[in-house]
Amino acid sequence: MTPAGKIPLQEWMTRPATLAVMAALKGAGATARFVGGCVRDALLGRAVGDIDIATDAGPDAVIAAVQAAGLKAVPTGLAHGTITAVSDGRPFEITTLRHDVETDGRHARVAFTDDWAADAARRDFTMNALFLGTDGTLYDPCGGLKDAKAGRVRFVGEPAKRLDEDVLRLLRYFRFFAHYDRLPADQAALTACRAAAPRLPSLSGERVRQELLKLLAAPDPGAACSLMAEAEIFPHLLPEATALKRLIALLALERRSGARRDPLLRLSALIEVGQVGAEQVATRLRLSNMEKNRLVALAAPELPIFGDLTGSMRNLILYRMGGPLTRDLALLAWAGETAKGDADNQAYVRLIAAADCWRPKLFPLRGDDALKLGLAGAAIGQALAAVEDWWIEQGFAPDREACLARLRDTIERGETP
Repeated sequence: MTPAGKIPLQEWMTRPATLAVMAALKGAGATARFVGGCVRDALLGRAVGDIDIATDAGPDAVIAAVQAAGLKAVPTGLAHGTITAVSDGRPFEITTLRHDVETDGRHARVAFTDDWAADAARRDFTMNALFLGTDGTLYDPCGGLKDAKAGRVRFVGEPAKRLDEDVLRLLRYFRFFAHYDRLPADQAALTACRAAAPRLPSLSGERVRQELLKLLAAPDPGAACSLMAEAEIFPHLLPEATALKRLIALLALERRSGARRDPLLRLSALIEVGQVGAEQVATRLRLSNMEKNRLVALAAPELPIFGDLTGSMRNLILYRMGGPLTRDLALLAWAGETAKGDADNQAYVRLIAAADCWRPKLFPLRGDDALKLGLAGAAIGQALAAVEDWWIEQGFAPDREACLARLRDTIERGETP
């Protein structure tokens, strides 16, 4: 391949751990170059995370070279030519150059090659088909440099063919659009995505979850989600995603309130469901138990959230649900009202401020206190609940002695069975 230029050496390229891996491959007579995300992000001035390497050496030769250099070699994907080298505790994914022999719409059977252009031609997007030598020499067989700098996510070759090979690339397109693209979108890509959308249900819930949450973690995924709606992607991917306006409003409120990016909160804003629907979405997307419980709590809160809350009702909500959940629910309710063009901004500002300042409160009484006063069975819980409600209404001010006095009064008045 003809070099497309040269870039200054980056810190991640010159780390001892990186140099050790590249030196191991070079010492075995292999040509190795950085590829994919690390090259793309380096060119765009973004932080580089995972470091992927392409090489013309076969998988067995890579393992031998890595081990000969005293590094650990993990055969993470031998069938596709991928070895993970571990250097100074850092993983480096090394993949032999390859081309597709056969595809089934999701997985490919590959053959190894020493042709760098052929390897680039099988990749998804042009900005991911960039190679970078250890000396900073850049190789660009598919025009990815121009696309990356222009903020244009473009398929390598014909979009429809790329999607026929692997329909997961449809979700990756919108995820990359959210993180890297600038409008207007590539119309050929959108047309191909619309046509391929009916095949999305064939993807595993885990892969859909991974791509969707990564998309929603973008600084502003609104444009990407709007394009997905226009291209009729959601009916095949997430039929519950009918609240796009609420998501857009939430994104604006996040910027206004300084809220952190929260993919799960954004997902809850996008879908219009109750408890059962949230549970079904969580199951379909293979969310963790923690993620599932949070999604259900956001979709079907224990207590209703609205802007104009009285002080006692606000205290009850904060006490029962805690500050973080109350804040999230306030943002969702605010976004929902904003999307309808009707929101009491200052009321929500006050509620969010109260949630941010909230510290958990501990009710001073326990079951033993009611037992000592002669109560038993269900009457214990009922009496304590009545006193706790009073304590909340009083703004949590009454201390233990005051609560005990209230409990005695409650019993004497016969307000328990």
